[in-house]
Amino acid sequence: MWPYFGTHALLIVTLTLIPATAAAQSENDATREDVYPPLWDRAPESLLDFLVKDNKIVINPWNYQERLGMYKNMLNSSAKYFTAFGSQNFGNILWGLPLQHGWQFRTGRLADPSSVTSCGYEDGDLLCISVRSWWSCMNYYLAVIPFLGAVEAGLFGQLQYEIEILPPEEQRADFCYSVADCRSRNPKLMDEWKAYFEYLLSTEHKAGSPATFSSFKMDDALCLMWRAHVSSIAYALPKFQDSLKYLSDPEANFGEDWANAVDFIAATHFSTDLQTTNEFQSFLPQRMLTEGDVLPPISDFSPQQNRVLLSLRALHKVNQLTGGLLLKLWQKAMSTEAGRKLGRKLIEDLASSQKFDPVGIYNDMKGADLTAFSFLEKKQFQH
Repeated sequence: MWPYFGTHALLIVTLTLIPATAAAQSENDATREDVYPPLWDRAPESLLDFLVKDNKIVINPWNYQERLGMYKNMLNSSAKYFTAFGSQNFGNILWGLPLQHGWQFRTGRLADPSSVTSCGYEDGDLLCISVRSWWSCMNYYLAVIPFLGAVEAGLFGQLQYEIEILPPEEQRADFCYSVADCRSRNPKLMDEWKAYFEYLLSTEHKAGSPATFSSFKMDDALCLMWRAHVSSIAYALPKFQDSLKYLSDPEANFGEDWANAVDFIAATHFSTDLQTTNEFQSFLPQRMLTEGDVLPPISDFSPQQNRVLLSLRALHKVNQLTGGLLLKLWQKAMSTEAGRKLGRKLIEDLASSQKFDPVGIYNDMKGADLTAFSFLEKKQFQH
């Protein structure tokens, strides 16, 4: 029975992910400045570019430029491991994190959604990251935790100063602020991000030549990076559930749909280098969704953006109604390199399909009986 379920999991997920990867048909010129996150050139280049006070490097992650600087330092310090995958560090798989953060900033998702403060707004403090933003709180666990994991792993070498992360004005208990603090509160997350950076460091030692890194395997690196990435989201999602109340229903649904989709993307060991990530997120919504945004379609969104939103909603809906069965089937199908290659190829091959009808799929699902029990029962009856 597994081959049957595996095939259907591949087909269902491939269909729902088609629009998100259709952007790969249009190539970006990797030398253009707009392929980088906003204000990338102004972000701190090295750890000593942050404030140094009382023998500590003090970083304010509630400032967009400083949080971006944490990503920039991780990218700069890991660049030598990705020289075989393109010039100018474009092949580094950590690009997915700052590029997603840049999209959140550009689309206003890091600003105070309650509008009680001017945090994140052009007529206030544009670079301010609001602790009331669901997106910013989720992203904290994909910025500060990876950064401190890199510090603990030794990616930056022996530091002469301790690292101190500044807390927000409210919700201080929801975050951690140093290697020791984060390890005591979130040992599993710290272990997984540390493991990723330790893997990079281990390839240098095994290779014997800093110029070759012959033991480096991209699939191993992607596996470790995605494992940590998924764990960060899984930990943060229930913690910041209450923050969704500040968002419109369509935006809250989109946020949860996006978080759900990451599990499926991660299973394929999807590459998050500079060009691929830019292609992947080029059709994400260019603004926050409001109460008047009803799918389908949203009038000021492109057909591709509408298809992305519908597809993410459909994927989340099916996974919920099957009690998580769809994700388990997909992960089983992606458990080998051959399976992951097939999964990526299916998405790429079907990306150009003009017959994909997310509206029809979405409407069909709304009236379908897709609970895990009935889903299994019907398939067993048919076979």
